[in-house]
Parts: sequence; structure tokens; C-alpha cells
Amino acid sequence: MEQNTLKRRGVGLTGVDKQRSFGGYTLFCPLTSDVAHLVDIDGNEVHSWKLPGRVGRHARILPNGNLAVNTLRPAPNQTTKDGGPFPFPFFNKYGGGIMSELDADSNVIRQFTDHLGHHDQYHFGDGRLLYTSLEALSPSESTQVIGGVPGTEIDGIVYADTIKETDENGKVIWEWKVSERLPRDEFPLQPHYTREHYPLINSVLPMQDGKHILASMRSVSAVVIIEKATGNIVWKLGPELLAQQHNATELENGNILIFDNGAFRNGESITYTRALEIDRTTKEIVWEYRDRSQMVSFFTPFMGSAQRLANGNSLLCESAFGRLFEVTHDGYICWEYVNPHFAPYPDETTAAIFPGESNALFRAYRYSLEEIPWLRGKLEKKAENLGNTSTT
Repeated sequence: MEQNTLKRRGVGLTGVDKQRSFGGYTLFCPLTSDVAHLVDIDGNEVHSWKLPGRVGRHARILPNGNLAVNTLRPAPNQTTKDGGPFPFPFFNKYGGGIMSELDADSNVIRQFTDHLGHHDQYHFGDGRLLYTSLEALSPSESTQVIGGVPGTEIDGIVYADTIKETDENGKVIWEWKVSERLPRDEFPLQPHYTREHYPLINSVLPMQDGKHILASMRSVSAVVIIEKATGNIVWKLGPELLAQQHNATELENGNILIFDNGAFRNGESITYTRALEIDRTTKEIVWEYRDRSQMVSFFTPFMGSAQRLANGNSLLCESAFGRLFEVTHDGYICWEYVNPHFAPYPDETTAAIFPGESNALFRAYRYSLEEIPWLRGKLEKKAENLGNTSTT
């Protein structure tokens, strides 16, 4: 009997309502592999990319059709696919300091490396990058970080996040440092978090006005907006509403869409995940998705994403279980797909933390055919070849 619970329940496409789905093509990267997959609404793979290494977190298709992706750097001794030295063991799970742009044939068009880069990188498409990195605090600075599990620093050191913007030549043209700009008393580590990494920025995004940065800070359960000109935090939402959230994005109407994981939620003993749309002015929830049938059926304690689609639907990624699903504005699930690609983590450090086979995903994206310039030609050529084959 199959002992992997997810495989036993079924993988690949589990259901689709084409009348209510946005349609299109879904991009995802299994965290154990060096391949990015693109599947259609029927769950059929229409394209894949061979990546420069094991994916750090996720990939995204740029307006020019190229793939932007972050991968882990190879081990110095080349005996494993990934390797250090890393600032702390868990960094091997979510690092991704090699930031590449690939064409449709998986050729590297451009590449930039920051060995302390992790979690999220936004490729502008012209060589510029906005991404998260780390710096080591001094022993005295480390003691000023409030909260967390006592004694869990790395040799007495806390690593703090930085956000960097680089130009097309890799030169840093803007930087924001947690060590200089984040008030410790307003953003304490939550008590169940180790003190090795503060405050664990897991998403960073330029806002529509070009003047602000939107960032999600997991281990303090906060989403903030940073004014680039001053470095000031001009908006924040904290643990009064959020619980270890991921993937904060700005919607066209100016509201903020957040994937709220729900681990250690304030005031509640039941763990559940939800997607939230927040009015920026009032900070009130104006749209929310939870599982309709049984609230706890939708829950991933870490990672995850929410993408608002052009027809008003939302694509959600229940990361720990490799589950992708699309919901309408009224909460009807109209498409569901479970990542069928299972494998153990190839490096010993991560495999020790997460043993066994995994189909986990960090984030997923949905695209219309028009958003992938080269895909229509590929599909038409494939159809033509099938037609020629059937007539011979």
C-alpha cells in the first residue's frame, strides 16, 4: 500500500470547472528539484525549464517571456547539488542567492549572485533586481533583538534582513537595513521563533507608484510599506490580524492581498490558513477565503502564495502539500492540482530537517496565453505535428 499520504489521495489535476476558471497556464517549481513546470488548465505539462541549480524558492515569467528564477549555489566540493558554508543550517532550505533570467530554452541570459540572498527576488526585466539578503549583527546589536527562543543565536549572533535594489550591472543603488530602520520594540520576534534570523522577510515587491516597497516579515507577523526616499515605515499590519503570513502583493485598486498562514494565531487555538484582501486606508478585511467545508482543511504552516487573477478569481498555493487551487470571489473552488513531483531533498543538511519525499512548493503563478509571448507558436506547432502524424 502507498505510504505517502499525498500520493495515496491523488496527484495532478483533481478537478476543474472551465466555465468559472480563469483558464491559462500555471507555473510552479518543486522545492526538491532543478526544474520549473508550466501546466495548462487540464493539468498537462506544456513546457519546462532546466534550472541552473535546485530552486531557492520560486520562478516567475517576465513580460518578455523569459523566466526569472532564484537558485541555490553549488557546493564547494561538488559532492552534493547544494551546499554551504551557510550562515546557519536552515538557510540551506530557503537561500537562493543565484538570480537568473532564462530564455524558453533554459539558456541563461543574465545572472547575478549574492550568497546571502534568500526567499524573494523581484526581477524588473531589464537586469535590475529588488531582493532580500542578510547581514550579521554584532554581539551587542544581537542582544537588542527582542523575543524569540533564548539562546538560539548562532555563536551569539543574530542575522538581520536587508533589502537591496541593484542596477543592470549589479551595483547596489538602494538599500534598506533592518539593523538601522526596524524598531525592535514594535517588531519583537514571536516567542516560538529561533533568534538566528530577524525578522525573516519572505516577500518584497516594488509598489505601483515606484516610491514604496511592500514587504512581509514572517517571524514578527507583520506586513509593512517602506518609503524609498526616507527609509521610513509608513504603513504596517501586525499580529493583531496576521499569523506568519507570506506573499503580500498590491492589487490594482491599491488594496493588499496577503496569504495568511495561521500558525500561532493570536487568540485562537485552531490553526487554519486564509487569504486576505486588506483595505489600505482602514486596514479592514474586504475579502477573505477560508475552506468552506472545514476550516482546518486548508492549512500550511509555512510558505504559500495568493495571486489575484484578471477575472477576479484567486490562485492559492497550499505549499507544504504541493496543492494549487483557484477560487472565485465567492469562494467556489473551480480548479485544483496537486504537484505530482515527489523527491527527497538532495543535500544532507535540508534532508535532516525535512526527511522523506516532498512535493512542496513555495509559490505559484497563473498566466494567460497572451502573457507568454512564445507559447502560442509552440502549441500551434505541436498541434500541427500531431495533425500530420494522425494523417500518415
